[in-house]
Amino acid sequence: MKSPAKHRHPYFLYFLFCLLLFPLVSMAQTTKPKVFVFEINAEIDPRTNRYTELALTEATNAKADHVLLVLDTFGGALTDADQIRKRILEYPKPVYVFINKNAASAGALISLACDSIYMAPGGNIGAATVVGADGQAAPGKYQSYMRSIMRSTAEANGRNPQLAEAMVDANVDSTISAGQVLTLTTAEAIKQGFCEGTATDVKGVLSRLNLADAEVINFELSTTDKIISFFLNPVISGILLLLIIGGLYFELQSPGIGFPLLAATVAGVLYLVPYYLNGLAENWEILLFVVGLILICVEVFVIPGFGVTGISGIILVFASLVLVMVNNQNFDFTFVPASDLKQSLVAVLVGMVGAAVLIALTWNRLSNSKAMQRIVLTNTQQSSEGYRAAEAQYQLIGRTGVAHTRMAPSGRVLIDDTLYDAQAREGYIEAGETIEVIDQSTFALIIKRVS
Repeated sequence: MKSPAKHRHPYFLYFLFCLLLFPLVSMAQTTKPKVFVFEINAEIDPRTNRYTELALTEATNAKADHVLLVLDTFGGALTDADQIRKRILEYPKPVYVFINKNAASAGALISLACDSIYMAPGGNIGAATVVGADGQAAPGKYQSYMRSIMRSTAEANGRNPQLAEAMVDANVDSTISAGQVLTLTTAEAIKQGFCEGTATDVKGVLSRLNLADAEVINFELSTTDKIISFFLNPVISGILLLLIIGGLYFELQSPGIGFPLLAATVAGVLYLVPYYLNGLAENWEILLFVVGLILICVEVFVIPGFGVTGISGIILVFASLVLVMVNNQNFDFTFVPASDLKQSLVAVLVGMVGAAVLIALTWNRLSNSKAMQRIVLTNTQQSSEGYRAAEAQYQLIGRTGVAHTRMAPSGRVLIDDTLYDAQAREGYIEAGETIEVIDQSTFALIIKRVS
């Protein structure tokens, strides 16, 4: 007979299960929650809008359990604030805001979208009336829309919608606004249920949220976004404008496609792309720039002389460079401050004048530099050294003829019933005027007007 199997007590299996489970439970208990912190301390505009989108995307990638926005702003563009509001309301994790002094206008709307509001002593929230470029209250349709989204945002997070409306319109019945657009201090916001508490810094907010021991992740822009921000610097934008306008100008002065057009194209890309990524440059504004360049190229390389097509191209390029720098909606400049539009116009005009002055002063030195000599053929092929032109045009020096097209300054001339490419040494020459050949370049005859 087989011996009976040994009896195993069920407590032994329970003990073994607990022994295996204990490290997992212990590990779970020691895992700290993650708090993702980012700041908005500037005007609400397309750049802030994109910055917020990048921050929340990074918070998701970091698997943060909570998000804390540190806010200090006097407001900005309603369209961008509305997009930020929607993004926060739809974010799957809790989003808190610490108002470090000011949350006015668009800042108040963004704050109401957050799950909890904490304010620094001496802070303020409110004054959300929509104003136009002149600083006056915008038309009623804008106020109506702002009241609506303020009310719905307050309701979404259990706050008093009537007080939220009173922050937009002084006519909304409010016992504490006294006929004025409502702005709440820190103490008033706590009393009215618009603020969960006061804190002096981020650590104080985390302590109130019982997250004092949490792992804090501070948001920083990536290298790519830092480069984009670098090119948005007004000084750098000004230099790029110099290259764009100067490159186009010198390309018009020389036949063929050369280095100036390449420099203008590269500068145009570096100028437009950062503004596009930050929401300032619309698709149609970039299209204006491209169409303008095409018209200029058609005028220079296809149509003889320089006329309506080229001038139209220059106007389109100029207009696009101005428009990409301002936060207009199509051609609606209602919320574009006059100072911003003036600043954009001045920047482009200064770029145009500065390009002409800068290149005029440095062109000779630049053309003789080693770097330029690697790109441009600068040596002269003398006939005494055995070189001969494809067409024996040196014999034309001193000959006279007529301008077959308008010289502005490039075009074509007619000498002895033969057409030649030519370039005026000075000024413009109208078609039909008498000209004299005074020199020859690699590409064309050099001519002057005969009085």
